[in-house]
Amino acid sequence: MSTTFTSDQTTINMTTVGSNQLARTGRCRITSIQGEGIAGSTIVFYDSTSTVSPGTAIATYNYNTEGLEVYVPGSGILCKDGIVYNLAGAGGSVTITITGA
Repeated sequence: MSTTFTSDQTTINMTTVGSNQLARTGRCRITSIQGEGIAGSTIVFYDSTSTVSPGTAIATYNYNTEGLEVYVPGSGILCKDGIVYNLAGAGGSVTITITGA
């Protein structure tokens, strides 16, 4: 017996530090966030497709050297237009899990 499985869930790894970056276009929900702890680490998410003027932040996490592991309850953080992020710190990366892929 063969079983197939499809899912609208995927991951995005974000590594560019110091400027607004487009991670994804289109409607989706952020369901988990994991970040490598580096001195001064902060991640800011915007519901936008514009890296020049992304608008108001929808989520901000300051996690420094402690690292970040967030599982968003319910349906997740809704991004209607797309995901723009700004990762600050000495380096590192953040991985998010999204639905709506």
